[in-house]
Amino acid sequence: MSKMDYLKYVVETIHTTVVATVDDNGLPVTAAIDMMDYDENGLYFLTAKGKGFYDRLIRRGAIALTGIHGTDTMSCVAVSIRGKVRELGSAPLSRLFEKNPYMSEIYPTVESQTALTVFQIYEGNGEWFDLSKKPIERAAFTFGGGTEAPEGYFVTDKCIGCKFCYSKCPQKCIDISVKPVVIRQENCLHCGNCYEVCPAKAVERRG
Repeated sequence: MSKMDYLKYVVETIHTTVVATVDDNGLPVTAAIDMMDYDENGLYFLTAKGKGFYDRLIRRGAIALTGIHGTDTMSCVAVSIRGKVRELGSAPLSRLFEKNPYMSEIYPTVESQTALTVFQIYEGNGEWFDLSKKPIERAAFTFGGGTEAPEGYFVTDKCIGCKFCYSKCPQKCIDISVKPVVIRQENCLHCGNCYEVCPAKAVERRG
């Protein structure tokens, strides 16, 4: 999948996400926010300028979000994104209202819509996590110049080929036909079993 596929999935399939910002005490605050549009420049959502959420966006300039789609845990796809935000103002409002007509029921008049402003997540990195696949499927993506930092567990040259890691791996996503063994990152749960069991301390955690 391309970055546009991931952004489209967030907007059109998940739509309502749980977002996290940080307050003045350095504590996380969550809210349910609809992701209303996307393009090659990022994701778009709106909020009212009178909300604490607006203040936190302006002060911090960053956001994290997760959205889930599925009928139960084992059919779920989750997408998580961390990124930088900027306020675009009221200019894109008409486009967002056109694409999300339910907003006209919440803010039915032009006068009531003056409270609203649009934000763009213009740079970020994200993760796709699909529990419906066997083995599970994980993928990372970036947009707007965001950097992709490797996360998870990786095997170094200290590997002695004992295969203890494979015996503890719930997804059996370690290639033990080579030495050092290789963890298939696209199928890894990041559970840490391999790290804990390795007698040679050859597994390192990154990110």
